[in-house]
Amino acid sequence: MIILVRRIAAVCVLGTALAACGAPGSPHTGRPSAQPHSARPSATAPSAHPTLAPGPAGLTPVFKNGPRTRDKTVALTFDADMTADQGPRAAAGEHFDNPQLIATLRGLKVPATVFMTGRWADEYPREARDIGRDPLFEVANHSYSHYAFTGDCYGLPTVPEDRMRSDVERAYAAIRKAGVPDPMPYFRFPGGCYDQRALRTLSAVGVTAVQWDVVSGDAFATDADAVARQVLDGVRPGSVVVMHCTRSAAPATEEAVRTIVPELRKRGFRFVRVSELIGTTTNRRP
Repeated sequence: MIILVRRIAAVCVLGTALAACGAPGSPHTGRPSAQPHSARPSATAPSAHPTLAPGPAGLTPVFKNGPRTRDKTVALTFDADMTADQGPRAAAGEHFDNPQLIATLRGLKVPATVFMTGRWADEYPREARDIGRDPLFEVANHSYSHYAFTGDCYGLPTVPEDRMRSDVERAYAAIRKAGVPDPMPYFRFPGGCYDQRALRTLSAVGVTAVQWDVVSGDAFATDADAVARQVLDGVRPGSVVVMHCTRSAAPATEEAVRTIVPELRKRGFRFVRVSELIGTTTNRRP
């Protein structure tokens, strides 16, 4: 496991692009406590879906996993990563999309949450619209630029504090422009990196920040079996699994999913979107 963690941290530095690789020990300052709360209105995030109440001092709440109950649910999440400055690489033929992965999820009838960067939606508007209009999936926000919201985050460039909110708002605008009618009020920090300043800055946007409790290790991985084993070893009831749907940066993900899904179903797990896990959390009495 130590080797895997080091590998994840190392590969995240490469190319400055790949999000939420977030091995244990990602540079964040903890999870603010949040009480059950119905979605609150926001100028940028939709309000018809479950969110968590603000944390202490009104900070953006952070969600890591659902309840550890006998209802064995698990949410697969996929980050559609693309930094603001990777246009030339896409123009040269690099694939930041992964249509085969989406087709496999459909074929297996697996609901999933896609955390989409605005830059990805700009580059692949047809695919963004296709995912966003499929009731099997839900689309959430992964920033516009995929720049980090803290310093020292796997080599990613950093968003200045005075541009953090506008970066998130720009992502929502790009996702809607691509044709996604109802992006979710959930935000995933690039690299999984956040601190109190970032949580405070984004509080006005009205989102719930979504982390994870299972790292797939799919970033730059070429061994699909190793990715599948890491997920299967880590999943517990209520887990949120972080994976990627960028073909060039996570080429083994689609093959790994074809192993992960039937095995978890054999173990009695039911696949859900993040919104269902959050809704289950907010509906539970303290």
